[in-house]
Amino acid sequence: MDHTEAPVLDALRQYHEQGELAFTPPGHKQARGADPEARRILGDAAFHCDVLASGGLDDRRTTGNVLLRAEKLMADVVHAEHTFFTTCGSSLSVKAAMLAVAGPNEKLVVGRDAHKSVISGLILAGIEPVWVDPQWDVTQGFAHAPGPAAFEEALERHPDARGAMVTSPTPYGSCAALEDIAELCHTRGIPLVVDEAWGAHLPFHADLPSWAMDAGADVCVTSIHKMGSGLEQGSVFHLQGSLITADTLRSRADLFGTTSPSVLLYAGMDAWRRQMALHGEALLDGALNLAAQVRAAVDEIPGLRVLGRDDLVGPGLSVDFDPLPVVIDVSGLGTSGYRAADWLRGEHDIDMHLADHRRISAQLTHADSTATTDPLLDALRDLAKHAEELAAGLPEIDVPSGRDLRMEQTCRPRDAYFGSAEAVPLDRAVGRVSAEMITPYPPGIPAVLPGERLTEPVLRYLRTGLRGGMNLPDASDAELKTIRVRA
Repeated sequence: MDHTEAPVLDALRQYHEQGELAFTPPGHKQARGADPEARRILGDAAFHCDVLASGGLDDRRTTGNVLLRAEKLMADVVHAEHTFFTTCGSSLSVKAAMLAVAGPNEKLVVGRDAHKSVISGLILAGIEPVWVDPQWDVTQGFAHAPGPAAFEEALERHPDARGAMVTSPTPYGSCAALEDIAELCHTRGIPLVVDEAWGAHLPFHADLPSWAMDAGADVCVTSIHKMGSGLEQGSVFHLQGSLITADTLRSRADLFGTTSPSVLLYAGMDAWRRQMALHGEALLDGALNLAAQVRAAVDEIPGLRVLGRDDLVGPGLSVDFDPLPVVIDVSGLGTSGYRAADWLRGEHDIDMHLADHRRISAQLTHADSTATTDPLLDALRDLAKHAEELAAGLPEIDVPSGRDLRMEQTCRPRDAYFGSAEAVPLDRAVGRVSAEMITPYPPGIPAVLPGERLTEPVLRYLRTGLRGGMNLPDASDAELKTIRVRA
């Protein structure tokens, strides 16, 4: 296929060249009716690209196949059989993929390190999760994706499971043994879905970890806006094999997808595909070389240490890692990742991606250069100089072991979420069954799920974490004085 084409961009250019006059939504009518301040801040180009997908970009019956051609080009460049664009983020895509595998009251084997969007899918669909525990890294104090043995054990216990789902790479850049997990699923005739939201770039460079389709996954969900250069909420899911049909996946996506998709987001995905097809290897060469330089420079800063292959890859850990998320342990400064991230934003206008009880993360992509990383390094050096200030009065965050983080799932998440509930004081919640999801964000992996029986170690972790700077955006009580439990 001709990857110099960009069907969505080409159609947008034609729309403007022809001077199309729309008596349809959107109501701003090519910026003419938009708020003047919005036009000044956003620029008219954003409004000019905001047209209807059908009856605008394409004709009323989409006979130009603009989107279809863009999706076929995307599938071709990554060697998938089918690709679907969505403009509701991978939060939608994972739900569509899950429902293409399992339905109400059916079982799906899922890693307990799944993103909150996966849990939302379980709640909406009434799927019964068969949880697979992640591999707890005692040294680092966080989890890697579950290993093949854990998936095999779960599939042996639940031979009626309709499929399995795993997250890889994790937000820390560690990667699961996808080939082995896919083989376990396929020998049982069931599909594997991979939430690869952080892996859009993986197919385009040989020195990066294997991506899900090459590893044998049946469906792979990817966020173009995370490690690619699309716009926020741009997501694709890829399909291969015969265990899930394209019609089924398309139908499930239609249940969740908007009937008013953003052409602006489509254009961003289309353009990124062309950019990667034509220049991806060279761009990622530059990104990988830059990441290596940044990693080496950070390791020279007193009190800071970058997590590398030796930290993330090995028995009981992950099988590979992506070096572009530069994960930095700040515990040597006597402070937390939360406090370090806040200080960098407040003092240097530097926004870090991930922050936890002892780490911060700088996500690098092909868009970075020394023009962006030099200020980052300067800020990190200044951070180290303020170690005493950052350590003063630091609240202790009580992080349980992996075993103590896991709680008993007493019922389906859907039943607990929609059932009768009451709010109880946190200090009286031990032993009660949660009716809500509570998620440290980022990275967005819930610590508490609806249907789990609450334990003191987890509640203490959340209580001390909140005091120490943890963000819990979905808790019903923002101060965590109370928690919703089954009545």
